[in-house]
Amino acid sequence: MSLDPARVLDLDPLLDDPGTRIVVCCGSGGVGKTTTAAALGLRAAERGRKVVVLTIDPARRLAQSMGIDSLDNVPRRVKGIDDSAGGELHAMMLDMKRTFDEIVEAHADGERAAVILNNPFYQSLSAGFAGTQEYMAMEKLGQLRARDEWDLIIVDTPPSRSALDFLDAPKRLGSFLDGRLIRLLTAPAKLGGRAGMKFLNVGMSMMTGTLGKLLGGQLLKDVQTFVAAMDTTFGGFRTRADATYKLLQAPGTAFLVVAAPERDALREAAYFVERLAAEDMPFAGLVLNRVHGSGAAHLSAERALAAAENLDAEAAEDLESTAVENLDDARIVDQEGGKAGLRNSPDTYGSSESPASETSAPEGSEGPAGSDGSDEGSPAATDSTDATDRTDAPTDTPPHGHRTVEQLTAGLLRLHAERMQLLSREQRTRDRFAALHPEVAVAEVAALPGDVHDLAGLRDIGDRLAANRPELPETDA
Repeated sequence: MSLDPARVLDLDPLLDDPGTRIVVCCGSGGVGKTTTAAALGLRAAERGRKVVVLTIDPARRLAQSMGIDSLDNVPRRVKGIDDSAGGELHAMMLDMKRTFDEIVEAHADGERAAVILNNPFYQSLSAGFAGTQEYMAMEKLGQLRARDEWDLIIVDTPPSRSALDFLDAPKRLGSFLDGRLIRLLTAPAKLGGRAGMKFLNVGMSMMTGTLGKLLGGQLLKDVQTFVAAMDTTFGGFRTRADATYKLLQAPGTAFLVVAAPERDALREAAYFVERLAAEDMPFAGLVLNRVHGSGAAHLSAERALAAAENLDAEAAEDLESTAVENLDDARIVDQEGGKAGLRNSPDTYGSSESPASETSAPEGSEGPAGSDGSDEGSPAATDSTDATDRTDAPTDTPPHGHRTVEQLTAGLLRLHAERMQLLSREQRTRDRFAALHPEVAVAEVAALPGDVHDLAGLRDIGDRLAANRPELPETDA
């Protein structure tokens, strides 16, 4: 199940092109964006680029896989890469509040910056207001691009319920902070003299009084102080968001949509592809992670299940036949004459003497029990011997907890059938996406048996991304 060569995404030319300055890995949560961004960064660095990877993943998996104790708001150089081509790899993790603080400190004098940083509304906003993380990610991207210390920036977009949040949230936040309501709230501070007092007395006093009851007078005052200080310091939020948005539309930027071969993930990817086209964003292609494969794809799920059922039936017949033979060998079905009657006779129960003891032997001769007192000739002794014979008799039945070769083979065939059914579902999902977007180039990465936790694992992912290497090596027939 390989892709049409016309639709294969070749990533090496994209990474090698000096005109490519920003690569944005976007997609819904849990599809491998962080691993993809790190693997692309490592591959680009080992091919001679000076790369910085910006992640917003709070799980810090990027730091662990790159051998760094921790990541913060400052790019850290990654050691242990192959730098023979002259490349470098740096990594950092977005600190949302610290990035917000840096904006204030960079655009305000010390006194005004202190007013903003100590403002209660600002502290709440910078700590987790809806859209702040996405806004700060774009802000940090703009900062890194402006420093011009790296020739390639790879961005791992924030984990979110919807991939579209990365584009929508900054605009929402900017629109809110530059919106009419906020402007009205700050109008008294901007208007001076009689005109301002008249405006305030006529209309603003009624509105602010109502909002003060709903929000609380102190909160309303904090919002007014914050927005007025921010606006006079470095301009509106929407202006800054628009500037970074234009950077994303520039020719040197490339968007990679990351997904898994699952219905919800590819549906989200399709929405994002359409949105990127509508916004004139430079779209490079789709990275499809965790694609399953099989080295025995010629054996269909139906044939595997049919073979497993046949083996189960044969194993059941063999076990039944073996059980009958074991009963015969143990002499449970065909017993010597008279023994069954002796064992089942009611006269033998409740008596400590065997039936043979009722007939006395001549004095001085050996009795049935023998001179050593053993009861070899008694029915009880015979029963004991029979029981021993039955216990020691060889058996062809597999021990409890063990399976026959046929049963094990049937189990493996069922596992293969499940794998082929999974492959079929994934292929149908990919086919639906391809039908909707036949123009999208795709790079596939095979599902791995475990998590990537070091540079070697990231390097392997990069190799798979660049070569669309199948999960198992192909062999000549």
